[in-house]
Amino acid sequence: METVKTILTHWFFWGFVLGFFLCILSVLSHFKTKGELKRLKGHLSDKLEIEAEKMGEMKGKLDTLRTENENLRMKVNSGRVQNDYVALERELEIYARAEKVMVVNAPGFAQAWERAKEGALSEIEAEESGKSLPRRMFKRFFSKSGSHTESAVIDALPSDSKNKRSGSSNEN
Repeated sequence: METVKTILTHWFFWGFVLGFFLCILSVLSHFKTKGELKRLKGHLSDKLEIEAEKMGEMKGKLDTLRTENENLRMKVNSGRVQNDYVALERELEIYARAEKVMVVNAPGFAQAWERAKEGALSEIEAEESGKSLPRRMFKRFFSKSGSHTESAVIDALPSDSKNKRSGSSNEN
């Protein structure tokens, strides 16, 4: 018993006990920190998975929005083209109504106008059927030095149009 009493009163024993106690606290703290680190890694991996899913969804939405934007841009451009056609149709209607008013208001002009329209219609029908080449081809190839003078235009006209033109110039 006395050996136990001397061991308990010795400074080495108390140092050993204190060191052992601190070692046990250190090991417990280590396991606690290791568990906390494992939990934080789990949270981090979960967060990264969620962010990856959200990023994938955002990229998908961005791609769909880009395609929708492109489609809408194409529709707007085609709408502009259609609006151009509407404007051309409207302008054609204005010219047709103005022509009718001119025919009614200018009786001397009406017969010449109608003859000119019939001649232009027959020329266009001939060009469309392939019987003659368009006049602009003749003007381009047969004009003198690339300039379009009055004589070059008259030379390119068919003979019946030349007679009408010379006859109308003789009347003036």
